[in-house]
Amino acid sequence: MEFRTPWWQPGGQVQTIWPALFARRHFGEPLAFQRQRWHTPDGDFIDADFLLDPPPQGRHPRDAAPAPPREDVPLLVLFHGLEGSSQSHYAQAFADAARRRGWRFVIPHFRGCSGELNLAPRAYHSGDYAEIGWMLAQVRRQHRGPMIAAGVSLGGNALLRWAQEAGESASQTAGAVAAICSPIDLAASGRAIGSGFNRQVYTRMFLRSMVPKALRKLQQHPGLFDGQALREVRDLYEFDNLFTAPLHGFRNTEDYWARASAKPQLPRIRVPALVLNARNDPFVPAASLPGPQDAGPFVTLWQPQQGGHVGFPGGRFPGHVLGMPELVCHWLGQQLG
Repeated sequence: MEFRTPWWQPGGQVQTIWPALFARRHFGEPLAFQRQRWHTPDGDFIDADFLLDPPPQGRHPRDAAPAPPREDVPLLVLFHGLEGSSQSHYAQAFADAARRRGWRFVIPHFRGCSGELNLAPRAYHSGDYAEIGWMLAQVRRQHRGPMIAAGVSLGGNALLRWAQEAGESASQTAGAVAAICSPIDLAASGRAIGSGFNRQVYTRMFLRSMVPKALRKLQQHPGLFDGQALREVRDLYEFDNLFTAPLHGFRNTEDYWARASAKPQLPRIRVPALVLNARNDPFVPAASLPGPQDAGPFVTLWQPQQGGHVGFPGGRFPGHVLGMPELVCHWLGQQLG
């Protein structure tokens, strides 16, 4: 499959930035969510936003109702990217795509990403497959019908790692999975986002959110890490070395990136899996992408030339971001037969 972007959005950087800021995210009625709070075994919580049915015509979105728990309706679980949420442009687009298919939809938030700081002395990371499995289990308890899962960027890599670790048992939970624009070679993506334009724009954007949250975590748990050193970090490598890696059982950034990367273990997957990466993604160098020899029999690779990082713009000015979620949902639906 190929993906065509508008002529007025040339290059991976434009196709990344413009859609996130200005493109249309859904058609029809505004999206409305109902939040559930799940209490974790370690005394923490995870907030999950379930898409509500659209309200009757002319009514306010607050009048929307929870989707009926029909067992024959597929449910799409979406895992967001670094510092994402149910309000991210891609989350809204996937929710809209699911709604137009009559599917149910939920986006669980990684810890600290739902608007409230989590409680435990941990956060989330690219290889957090145990957390993915726990969240999928919470959804499965509520939904007996077909279930499929997709992950965007960080969330996609973590979802693939779950499928790898779950092996044959993954199909008991999800009929298919998809990873969109995921840094499945974390070292290659870490180098890419830590240099040049990426470092000046995206790294600074992420750190503006991540550093204050980490420092609030230090207030919760004094002595958890070196706060002064964290205030001085200038890239994600340093942040991961001081915060992400030690809080989640890794020796350092190199150990984290190596053990959390999904690319080396793609052949272990035993459930239909789509791995979608645009070859002009500023975060994920094309040279680091897997080839057919790396994928294994259950993995489908889609590597269009255009799309940027979770951009994939379409339509007339100012554009929309519905095309990619439509194609991914179509593929996932095909796997359900």
